[in-house]
Amino acid sequence: MRLWLCIVLLSSVLCASADRPAIVRAGQRAWDAVVRAGHFVRDAAGGTRDMFRAYQDMREANYKGADKYFHARGNYDAARRGPGGAWAARVISDARENWQSGVSGRGAEDTRADQEANAWGRNGGDPNRYRPAGLPRKY
Repeated sequence: MRLWLCIVLLSSVLCASADRPAIVRAGQRAWDAVVRAGHFVRDAAGGTRDMFRAYQDMREANYKGADKYFHARGNYDAARRGPGGAWAARVISDARENWQSGVSGRGAEDTRADQEANAWGRNGGDPNRYRPAGLPRKY
């Protein structure tokens, strides 16, 4: 009995360490792609939450001149999550600016400044660059 147990364990070790057949490797690559896609979706969802939290904080703070800071902070937090978060931040920022440019009436200069703050945060720049003096530390 012990001999058979040793043979089975040795066979398992040898099989586990041997090269896997091509069909198994192809299946593993497909599985890896599914896992990467899942990570992207998870990061995108987290980035969306980060952007929404920055928007809520901006509304709550209601502080004049702080919008660029919250744009940069939301993009920064989302992009730190990974490629999915950066993608979500870019899509949300672009959609928001396209919608606001026609509605807010603040003009192209404000839209350009908002997009600059968005890109700054998304590229890893410190959002405090846009932080206005006097904004409560809570934010």
